[in-house]
Amino acid sequence: MPTAKSKNVGSGLLTRRVRVGGVEYGYQVFVPNTLAGKTDVPLIVFLHGIGQRGEGGFIPNKGAGAVFVRHFLEPLSAVVVIPQCVRTKYWHDPEMVEMVMQTLERSAAEFSADPKRIYLIGVSMGGYGAWQLAAEYPGKFAAAVPICGGSPRTSGDRWTPLADKIGSTPIWAFHGSDDRVVPPSESRNMVEALRKVEGNRVRYTEIPGVGHNVWLNAAADPELLPWLLAQRAE
Repeated sequence: MPTAKSKNVGSGLLTRRVRVGGVEYGYQVFVPNTLAGKTDVPLIVFLHGIGQRGEGGFIPNKGAGAVFVRHFLEPLSAVVVIPQCVRTKYWHDPEMVEMVMQTLERSAAEFSADPKRIYLIGVSMGGYGAWQLAAEYPGKFAAAVPICGGSPRTSGDRWTPLADKIGSTPIWAFHGSDDRVVPPSESRNMVEALRKVEGNRVRYTEIPGVGHNVWLNAAADPELLPWLLAQRAE
């Protein structure tokens, strides 16, 4: 029986734009060759760190950088949505949250994503954003991977309210024990709060002797991608 086709058969690193609240934002989407034209594909939203804020996309589509990106993204076997936070904002700002969700919805429709297999990964500032989005949209993401992130709140109990909202969403958090940019206590406290939430299946990996570039360790973990793509939203 022939496989139904998605609305878009493009592959590689694609550029798209979305208008939110009268402002137009650019974002990128990576479609592996193996998923071009397929339906019910897994979709990963990736939130970058503070150094990649700007406009026009931060991932190169030409040259050696593009070759490296394709080598890294192609094996993910998922459509990867890559929004870009503007220079004056953070991922937890309401307009950025709305922009991310709009890029997600547009990409899910364009590339025929499986609504039960939408995932969230964030690094550093993006790790903070991943915690925030998982809390604001419980049940939307089949799983989230916050890497060297924490709670964007600035006072009081910064972890319990987020954990309560995240609920049973599967989480696998990563942090380096020697991180001097975002203290590992941020992830530790979030994970501790989640472990008190009934039904949550949080996992936590803290890498000894590693600093803020712990995302390299997370990317190299052979269990992470199979674990992520095995999760299904209820």
